[in-house]
Amino acid sequence: MKKVYGSAGDALDGLLQDGMLIAAGGFGLCGIPELLLEAIKDSGVKNLTFASNNAGVDDFGIGVLLQTKQVTKMISSYVGENAEFMRQYLSGELELEFNPQGTLAERMRAGGAGIPGFYTKTGVGTVIAEGKDHRDFNGETYILEEGIFADLAIVKAWKADETGNLVFRKTARNFNAPAATCGKVCVVEVEEIVPTGSLDPDSIHLPGIYVHRIIQGQHEKRIEQRTVRQRETA
Repeated sequence: MKKVYGSAGDALDGLLQDGMLIAAGGFGLCGIPELLLEAIKDSGVKNLTFASNNAGVDDFGIGVLLQTKQVTKMISSYVGENAEFMRQYLSGELELEFNPQGTLAERMRAGGAGIPGFYTKTGVGTVIAEGKDHRDFNGETYILEEGIFADLAIVKAWKADETGNLVFRKTARNFNAPAATCGKVCVVEVEEIVPTGSLDPDSIHLPGIYVHRIIQGQHEKRIEQRTVRQRETA
């Protein structure tokens, strides 16, 4: 089965529709599937729900889709660094489902494993727990969280072979691996595609069985916060 496509638009052809749920990898500005997000913006689909740790910044990542009002709901754990995300949430234009980071990652992992729900202590006694089923186990209270089953997963990896085996680079592994597993279809953008069989099996972070389509492209290397020491005067 062909997995390598020539462009982000080609790789997303036939997969996008209004109102869909998309799981996206990335953390801050690291590991963001920027080329696929730009192609989603260019497609014009709307009323999207995104499950992602955050939304990048105003002009990068999911932030570009917030600017065009193509996203109506975020399932996230962090709002900071994106002024438009914060503005839309506070004004009531954007629905936001808050998740602790570990809970969000586990919801994605659970969806990828076919697990409809799990109980966790995280969030008990806070607004996170409102409206959720509570149960006691061994004298401790837990809340029920549901697995995320996305219509589409979009992720960023460092290397892939032609069958879709993936290697993530350093912290870009973050949410990309669990996000990739929870989509009905997974589309990946990578910096390099290598011949099948050339990757060390022990170095593969995600097997190709989860990956349906791949593109290769050039990516920005943004730094979210740059702090430098003041130069000492002579």
